[in-house]
Amino acid sequence: MSEKIVQLNEEVIKGQLKELVRGSVEETHNELLEKEADQLTQAARYERNEARQGYRSGHYDRNLTTTSGDVTLHMPRLKGVTFETAIIERYRRRESSVEEALIEMYLAGVSVRRVEDITEALWGSKVSPSTISELNKKAYVHIEDWRNRPLQGGRYPYVYVDGIYLRRNWGGEYENVSVLVAIAVNEDGYREVLGAAEGMKEDKVSWLSFFQWLKGRGLDGVKLIIGDKCLGMLEAVGEVFPDAKYQRCVVHFYRNVFSVIPKSKVKQVAKMLKAIHAQESKKASREKARAVAAELKSMKLPEAAKKVEDSIEETLTYCDFPSEHWTKIRTNNAIERLNREIRRRTRVVGCFTDGNSALMLVCARLRHVAGTQWGNKKYMNMKHLETMETVSLAG
Repeated sequence: MSEKIVQLNEEVIKGQLKELVRGSVEETHNELLEKEADQLTQAARYERNEARQGYRSGHYDRNLTTTSGDVTLHMPRLKGVTFETAIIERYRRRESSVEEALIEMYLAGVSVRRVEDITEALWGSKVSPSTISELNKKAYVHIEDWRNRPLQGGRYPYVYVDGIYLRRNWGGEYENVSVLVAIAVNEDGYREVLGAAEGMKEDKVSWLSFFQWLKGRGLDGVKLIIGDKCLGMLEAVGEVFPDAKYQRCVVHFYRNVFSVIPKSKVKQVAKMLKAIHAQESKKASREKARAVAAELKSMKLPEAAKKVEDSIEETLTYCDFPSEHWTKIRTNNAIERLNREIRRRTRVVGCFTDGNSALMLVCARLRHVAGTQWGNKKYMNMKHLETMETVSLAG
């Protein structure tokens, strides 16, 4: 006797279940709308009583996109009373969870075109780029509030700054727009994104405005500012934070030296430069720098030697701080990693319509990163700095 084999078509079952859920959602919404109409008119359909406030006048249909798919709502028409539903906001076409999903997809790095394809696959309807743009404006309100929040981390001894260039379309022409970014290590040893602001270019005016904005929001107790060498930034630091020292990122310093030497000698020179910053004290680093400069001259690399002689001092400021912190305060790596994450996201967009849209997307990404383990994991033990300060005061 042959056994009967039951074969199930998974795709058909999934489709039927999806339609079953969508139909249930549609039916439930329409029942709730009818209940609301009854409450507003204080009478059921066709019911006659003295308390009636209005009368039914048919229905009109409208679509609503939900996470279960598109549903058709039969909106009651009333005479004598205005029908205002508490279930669905007036003129709303999408469920809030769908809107939040669209915003999160865009901010997470999904391109607009890809968002369109995803929404069509999930909910059966494709959203337009203009719709996504309007939704993002809602998100940008919260991002702007976060960007201008008061800084409440107490003192911020170490501050990392950098500028990132993005492209925008300005009057039909493409140009670069600079977004200035700052992060810090607070007195408890945790990293915190201080903020980001648009700067037309990395000049003194832009940096001065940026630092004053940060100080106005509560940036205090700054002892060291780490960044690439930018004259405008250095001048602004001196005006806004006169007691703070400046540490030039040693990685950027190395790259500057590499720019004047043949590629065939980059590895050799890199080992020589790293040896300078591997010394146990500032004095030893200075002596090593002099030896490296002399060796570069013997290798017939006078320009590289001059760069080492002229700039080495500004790369050794970290030696004035606890040795336990040296590896984390002599480079701008902490903020460079953030910049790579920003570029990964903004590369999807390509070119922005204006500077504000670029700034908002950068801040959205910064806020997302700050909310992860990045901002919740202790970065440094600040007791070493407290101990050094105590010893200095005692001396």
